[in-house]
Amino acid sequence: MSELDHEETGYIGAGFPTAGSAAGLSSASEWRTVLAAFSHIVLVANSDAVDIAGLRAQFPATALFVFFNKVYKVLDRPFHGHSLLISRGQPRGANIVYRGEVGEVVKFFPKDYFVGILNIRLGPEEKLNPAADFQGAPTGHLDLVGFCSDFYTEGKTPTSGFALALWLSDLKLPGPIVLAGFSARRSQMWRVVSAHDWSFEQTFLRLFARLGKITIHGGVSLNPYIRLAERFTEIPPAEIALAAAEVLSERLGNTDAEVDRLISLTNVIRSMDQLLRRVFSGASRNVRLESSKASGVAWRLSHRLCSMVNSTGSAWAR
Repeated sequence: MSELDHEETGYIGAGFPTAGSAAGLSSASEWRTVLAAFSHIVLVANSDAVDIAGLRAQFPATALFVFFNKVYKVLDRPFHGHSLLISRGQPRGANIVYRGEVGEVVKFFPKDYFVGILNIRLGPEEKLNPAADFQGAPTGHLDLVGFCSDFYTEGKTPTSGFALALWLSDLKLPGPIVLAGFSARRSQMWRVVSAHDWSFEQTFLRLFARLGKITIHGGVSLNPYIRLAERFTEIPPAEIALAAAEVLSERLGNTDAEVDRLISLTNVIRSMDQLLRRVFSGASRNVRLESSKASGVAWRLSHRLCSMVNSTGSAWAR
């Protein structure tokens, strides 16, 4: 039996949050009361870098594992540990609701360990769903509109994991907040959405980790520029930072030039792709039209046959 399959048998003390305790919660103080009882809050990103079985084995039975939206990206079987699911609001509501995926997602969380769903929104255009939309799963809400607006990159929106990590830090919970799989790296399976400022978030989270406000699973490597400043004390840290920024700017400029070159080289490929999409789209419409025509002909033939049968039946009856 794998680590992921084993069930909890350890004793949980009195006052520990029961399964379904997220139901009806909406204020920060209510959420804090529930979350403060757990020894660790482990935020699990939807990332290829996450080893669920290994992660589960590293924390005690009193830890809470927080998952996000489409958990089938990291789970392939029920998770037998205390769990909370974050469901982000969109203009149409939570995506697992309007895509009809609530059952597909919730099935990974056995009721005995499932604290529930936290439906959050971060932007004014995002919509929270009533608890009934989550098919009976215990659901609470949290309105964080404006929570990151005073410092986050203009024109971008925070990821759910980033905003939640900061919000949990503000709650000053007694246990550590652990981030697992927050790499912001693309993979062959999952893309990095451009609506978020991943560089800003990674910088912020690393600073928070170095300040001890959160913990990044696997640790954060020591900044080599700190060691450089310690080794060459005659160089002011500001000069090191400026030199590093200058080099980074040059490298990004070179990268932009290469990307532009690649775009130019792939113009023909993209033109062919667009042409084929139009052709297949037109063919698909024609197939649907012909199918509709065929259905109409079949219906008329069926109707005519039924009339003939009825006529024949009437003749025999006479």
